[in-house]
Amino acid sequence: MNWDHVVSAATRPPWVDSLATTVQGLVGRVYEAAGPAGQQVQNVLHGTWLGHPLHPLLTHVPVGAWTIALTFDLLDAVAGQKELAAGADLAVAVGVLGALGAAAAGLTDWYKLATGQDKRVGMVHALFNVGAATLYATSLVFRRNGLRSLGRGLAFAGFGAVSAGAYLGGHLVYQMKIGVDHVPEEQQPEKFEAALPEAELGEGEMCRVEVEGTPVLLARRNGVLYALADTCSHLGCSLAKGELKDGSVRCPCHGSRYALEDGRVLDGPSVFWQPIYRVRVKNGQIEVGKRREV
Repeated sequence: MNWDHVVSAATRPPWVDSLATTVQGLVGRVYEAAGPAGQQVQNVLHGTWLGHPLHPLLTHVPVGAWTIALTFDLLDAVAGQKELAAGADLAVAVGVLGALGAAAAGLTDWYKLATGQDKRVGMVHALFNVGAATLYATSLVFRRNGLRSLGRGLAFAGFGAVSAGAYLGGHLVYQMKIGVDHVPEEQQPEKFEAALPEAELGEGEMCRVEVEGTPVLLARRNGVLYALADTCSHLGCSLAKGELKDGSVRCPCHGSRYALEDGRVLDGPSVFWQPIYRVRVKNGQIEVGKRREV
């Protein structure tokens, strides 16, 4: 079976795109209404402070807990090991609580995705996981009310749903390249190369140049020259089309903001620092050299 065709079929219905657009708008309005505090919450949930996406780390909690619950439930049902029932219930509860954090981080990562297929796959991924969490929460209610067999059945269905959601999450990362660094490691000049006549870059300006095939962003602020990788590490947009302000550059596509001085992430959704290059002026030319370690 070609699973790409399955993913395509699952995301094709028009209602998926419509629902995704509606949810994106709602999430965006909530964060915008919160102002600077909303941006700070986003940075925490993106994992900007961690230098790594937070969502995949948090998903280990519900998936791990529900895998333990599955094992205990099977031993309880098949081998009659009733002493494992309480452990299964606890694992289900831990998974439901963990799913809340994973959902918040995943939703925050997803809502700024611009392209249609990214948005649709992310929406279906979320629907499977919401469905799984709902099944597990209902399972817990039935377990607490003495309907253990029905509770186990709902949990088994929940595990199938979360597995489908996990597959789509992997599809987003490994095939659609969401959440990975989009600046190739091998892209860097080997020595100083002329990039632009110094007179062509004024104070408070920035521009995109190519140095030995490497896209580089040149910027001048307070008389200091800066050189960063022009390809945004989030999803590969050109930073030169963005905004230069207060010692930083903001990506025009999804709003990631990087410090000119060292390339660190100031605002997500990106979590990967932007590579920076050595830069100098020689014989009236701005020259760009190897990456500078920070």
